[in-house]
Amino acid sequence: MGDPRRINIVSNGACTFASDEPITQRRLKKRNIVVLIPAYNEERFIGSLVLKLQSLPVTVVVVDDGSEDGTAEIAERAGAIVVRQPENRGKAEALNAGFQIVQQLNPEAVVTIDADLQHNPEELPRLVQPILEGQADIVIGSRYMTKSSQVPAHRIFGHIFFRYLTNWISGTRVSDTQSGYRAFSPNACHYLFHSSGFTVESEMQFIAREHKLRILEVPVSIRYDDKPKRSVWQQGIDVLAGILKLTGQYRPLLFFGVPGTALLLAGVALGVWVVERFKQVGELPVGFAILCVLLSVLGLIMLSTGFTLHSVRGLITDMLKDIKRR
Repeated sequence: MGDPRRINIVSNGACTFASDEPITQRRLKKRNIVVLIPAYNEERFIGSLVLKLQSLPVTVVVVDDGSEDGTAEIAERAGAIVVRQPENRGKAEALNAGFQIVQQLNPEAVVTIDADLQHNPEELPRLVQPILEGQADIVIGSRYMTKSSQVPAHRIFGHIFFRYLTNWISGTRVSDTQSGYRAFSPNACHYLFHSSGFTVESEMQFIAREHKLRILEVPVSIRYDDKPKRSVWQQGIDVLAGILKLTGQYRPLLFFGVPGTALLLAGVALGVWVVERFKQVGELPVGFAILCVLLSVLGLIMLSTGFTLHSVRGLITDMLKDIKRR
């Protein structure tokens, strides 16, 4: 297990380390900590997870995302506050519903943890410490900051790919973009998520960049004792599609500008070749000339779309900030 005092501070790609005294359970008793668990068909693990969490001085809230098994009933019997969704709406909607509920409890910190018992509840004090000490708005429990995590090879490759992709597109760099073990300040709980599937963790990086939220990482361990309920490949495709959708929503200039520039440059390069060809043989290659025009026009359309959406989004964001300040 990693050093509990080790904190990776994410700011413009720089990493530093803090050595403050770790928070203890006794110190936690004086604080209002809420643990939020989105759960869908997790009757095998939810009871054990809730009971383990209740050994800590925390309030446990389970959002049952339209489960078809006994998830809600078991969580309730174990002592959790249960919020029932009438149908399965995905993790993002479950978190949105949960954050709206936990804000009524006036927490000093909110921790989210997956319901499959892969994470260790005993590491929770490590996550909330930077929040309680005012060092961060979002704390990510990273499985890649400690050697105790036995992550399967195929997951490592997938996580590396999505880490570089999400970090580049979102403009916020972290070592574990897909971790569901996180802590939030009360301020960070006010932002709603609009993604679908398993891309809500990636969306948090976009939100953090847009609203200038401070992100830290701390090392946590993880277990993979059971086979995944869903196809890893299908889940990866869903995450990729979700990240591309987030790029269009949060960074339209990047989403449309990069391919638009590529198409425009390809059209210009092809146009130069067409002109040179015409000079050499005295005959216009009509097919290539038409392709040159199409590529150039399509590239210009995508570039103008990116600039327009970027400007509109900036205007709407500024208006919303003004409304919030009032």
